[in-house]
Amino acid sequence: MLFIGDDWAEDHHDIAVLDEAGRLLARRRLNEGVSGLEALHALLGGYLPENAPAAEVLVGIETDRGPWVQGLLASGYTVYAINPAQSARYRQRTGAAGAKSDKGDALVLARIVAVDRELHRAIAADSGVAEEVKVLARAHQSLIWARQRQANVLRSNLREYYPAALAAFGQDLHGRDAMAVLGTAPGPKAGDRLTPARVQALLRHAGRQRYLASRSSKIVEALHAPQLPARPGIEAA
Repeated sequence: MLFIGDDWAEDHHDIAVLDEAGRLLARRRLNEGVSGLEALHALLGGYLPENAPAAEVLVGIETDRGPWVQGLLASGYTVYAINPAQSARYRQRTGAAGAKSDKGDALVLARIVAVDRELHRAIAADSGVAEEVKVLARAHQSLIWARQRQANVLRSNLREYYPAALAAFGQDLHGRDAMAVLGTAPGPKAGDRLTPARVQALLRHAGRQRYLASRSSKIVEALHAPQLPARPGIEAA
């Protein structure tokens, strides 16, 4: 059995290889991609007995996704996803300074799977459909988080010079109604010029089909309400 620590970066992997007695057999820096995976197979082949099952190669790495991890799983290796916070605590426990280094982190990951692997999760080789679902779910999550961050920035800016817009759209600044109206009237002066008919046309063009008249009236009422003016130049900025 071999224990592998894989400290990964965008373009390379620092590898540490331990035997069952915990002895350090090798350290290497491998390229990301096919050539690096080939080099890893060649490295491990020099230490594994003939006909040894690939599952006896236990790999610790701080991620559970990506082509490299899928390549490890497809090769039959047993791969453990180690939480970075947990590996950081191991590093502090085993080193006086607790400082981070690529080579040191690879060794820490190898020791984790050698000693405490039962406390960590072995990654299952998912089907192609499951992998597609995971990628789509993560992309969906990332897009929602990015949208929320942008909405927070917009809310902060509107609070500085256009509080009536916050009254009109509340927490739904990323919604189609807000985007349609603010795209046409991004400031108080333009908002004052909007009529219910104009807002209704904007909402219809954005895709709203129900409650057009009532929603338009509420938006115009909020945008036309008195508000403290910003200093000259702030609205244009």
